[in-house]
Amino acid sequence: MANKSKIVHDPIHGSITIAPPFLDILDRHEMQRIRSVKQLGLGDLVFPGANHTRFEHCLGVYHLSGRMGKVLDLDDEDVMALMAAGLLHDVCHAPFSHTLEESMESITGRNHMDLARDLIFGKIPTFMERDRDILDGIDSISEILENGRISADMVCDLIAYPKSTLGPFHIGDEMPYFSSRDYMHQVIHGPVDSDQMDYLLRDAHYTGVKLGTIDMERLLSQMVKYNDQLVLKRGGIVAAEGLVVSRLLMHSSVYFHKTIRTAEMMLVKAVDEAMDQGCDMSEMYLMTDSDLIQRLMSFGGKASDITRNIMLRRLYKKAYILYFSSLSDDDVIELARYASDSNARKELEGRIAARAGVDVSDVIVDMLPRSALLSEQKIGKTDVNILDGGRIRTLSSFSTLARSLQSRSNFDWALMVSAPAGMEGAVAKAARNIIGIEDVTL
Repeated sequence: MANKSKIVHDPIHGSITIAPPFLDILDRHEMQRIRSVKQLGLGDLVFPGANHTRFEHCLGVYHLSGRMGKVLDLDDEDVMALMAAGLLHDVCHAPFSHTLEESMESITGRNHMDLARDLIFGKIPTFMERDRDILDGIDSISEILENGRISADMVCDLIAYPKSTLGPFHIGDEMPYFSSRDYMHQVIHGPVDSDQMDYLLRDAHYTGVKLGTIDMERLLSQMVKYNDQLVLKRGGIVAAEGLVVSRLLMHSSVYFHKTIRTAEMMLVKAVDEAMDQGCDMSEMYLMTDSDLIQRLMSFGGKASDITRNIMLRRLYKKAYILYFSSLSDDDVIELARYASDSNARKELEGRIAARAGVDVSDVIVDMLPRSALLSEQKIGKTDVNILDGGRIRTLSSFSTLARSLQSRSNFDWALMVSAPAGMEGAVAKAARNIIGIEDVTL
């Protein structure tokens, strides 16, 4: 085990100190894989600078988690657990990041956070068969953590959205309560967490889109732990407003950019085509971006054709699109039934393809998740907790801006159908007839 600290120079956070046992984890093959998994998937097809990876993002979350733990005056054991969770939280991301998250979950039956627990404890293969001669017999990451006096179970609980665990009884300033230690997982997964602070800053930097700028230092200076919750003091209200605005604008301008979504859905289509023809994708969580592309290319058929078109940036064209602003409440409810799961979306693609007289591989239906369509979950939801005297109140209690963001849709479009160039007209007509909602003029 390494016994000396090292400095890594990061374009977002400056000098990051990597101390034992984190140096050993950083050099692990599981972590080295995500050097070759792009943070924004196929985002570089629109934003050429967006070639940063999950590896550097994880370094940033490691760094910020440690800073937040110290700001909250946590003990060394908790700070170390938070830093480990930050470093490892994306260790099982699929190739091209969120693009194939749903595909990987359908293959393995687990999301990338649940897979991370099994990977960390060595309960599933941690390397591809081609590397067995190099890596066979290697200890699990959990052993490195435990040898460094970090609870591997605690780290995995922090990664995988744990439920609160009631602890010893305490008496607060106003009422009795049981300690839940919610502040621990709120550092990794909360309204103001290390994960989103890093990705907003990092993604804005590499895309050149200046919408992800947040006052991180102000947010850190105003963080406190109160009744086991991570909250901001009133002095952090303006910085909290900046965070939720940046989050909303980055989602609408970058993460759900129509061209990027089209490319990503083409990749999903290529994977589906390959799997339908018997291609083994059970090791997807171990693949890099290039591993996946190589497998799809070599498999041949439609999977290869679609993949080659993505690499050549010969993307499907928008044929039919429905914007939120033009939809009635009944329209949204109708669309939500298609968004219930991937099978419903694929079934709709098949119906449109049959009506248009084209192959199902030539039709892509992309839509928002059901929760977003029905406003059950808002990316820009302003649920940041503010400490006001001895009370915790939401940001919207103080901020008219926050209240207005709660009523604003975070997406301008609800459903988009795409097809290869030359097929748009037939596919648009079929989609319009089947879905039964008039689209806008493209």
